[in-house]
Amino acid sequence: MTGTPPLSAVTSSAGSSRYGDLVAQKRVIVACGTGGVGKTTMAAATAVAAAHGGRRAVVVTIDPAKRLADALRIAELDNTPTVIDGAWPGTLGAMMLDSKATFDDVVSRHATSKDQVERIFGNRFYVNVSTELPGTQDYMAAEKLNELHFSGEWDLVVVDTPPTRDALAFFEAPKLLGRLLDNTVYKLLISPRPGVLRTVNRAAGSVVRRLSRVVGAEVVDDAIEFFQTFQGMEEGFKSRADETLALLSSADTAFVLVASPRSDTIAEALYFLNKLADADLSVHAVVVNRMLAALSISADEAAELQSKLSASPLAGAAQALVDHVLASAGDEDRVSQIMAHVPDAALMRVPLLSSDVHDISTLSGIAELLVRDSL
Repeated sequence: MTGTPPLSAVTSSAGSSRYGDLVAQKRVIVACGTGGVGKTTMAAATAVAAAHGGRRAVVVTIDPAKRLADALRIAELDNTPTVIDGAWPGTLGAMMLDSKATFDDVVSRHATSKDQVERIFGNRFYVNVSTELPGTQDYMAAEKLNELHFSGEWDLVVVDTPPTRDALAFFEAPKLLGRLLDNTVYKLLISPRPGVLRTVNRAAGSVVRRLSRVVGAEVVDDAIEFFQTFQGMEEGFKSRADETLALLSSADTAFVLVASPRSDTIAEALYFLNKLADADLSVHAVVVNRMLAALSISADEAAELQSKLSASPLAGAAQALVDHVLASAGDEDRVSQIMAHVPDAALMRVPLLSSDVHDISTLSGIAELLVRDSL
């Protein structure tokens, strides 16, 4: 067994782009992966790297924890970008997605009148949808991406996607909205023609009645009222959804998988890769976080050293060396499993740190590692 590449190495397959190229050239970078692998930190470090490169970069995070805000030296993140001062020639912005506030902003933007806005905001169905409905966070993250990208204020938008096992939830959200607004039952619900409720009863009366028994007639009435109040806003929502979908599918966008070398997370990483491949989405880079330091000694050499020192006071240290080399080799084997699925993606190894990211200096160090040239 030969020694593994040094931890600072940034490896990529022939013909693939370095991570630094993505940071310097792309307009959108989408960080995806399961929760708990450091995705928010890697997304923030990517934006920091872009700011160091002179770009106007903003990171959209969904992590409610205070660690990132503390590291960026700001009191808190909210639904609008906060510009952060630092030793970089570009601009760094950060914000934490507020799904409800984003939904309210979109409604206000597309409503035809102030009265329509007030009626929607006061509708109980809307309140529930905008705060509790599964998938709302994914759609609002896509909406916020659209808003930031097309504002012209940012060269790069980095999106820290919501932590979900549905790898395509963020990408599919704009499609789902379009299908909803084109649905026949939805069109019947918003129809201004007299007798619309009789039409609904003929088209889907049994479904509505069953739904009423399950969730209550008031809930169904609120939903019908909301959809009717929503009338006139469909084209604005559909247009933005189409814009966002086109942006995510364009050459301006790069998808980055953030993973961990732990054996219990590899299956999740492979699941994500397979789902993205099924949707014909290319993964441009894989960032493997919390890698053990790879040493310039092979497992055989470490074992030989352990044998020689077995009767000496250094026997414990020699055993620790063997354990570390074997564990590091295991990390590399698991990374190889991931890269076998995306051989053309850039591979970035980020070391296991002794503590959480707690300041700009540490975040900038990770950013430097991400854009370092391949060896």
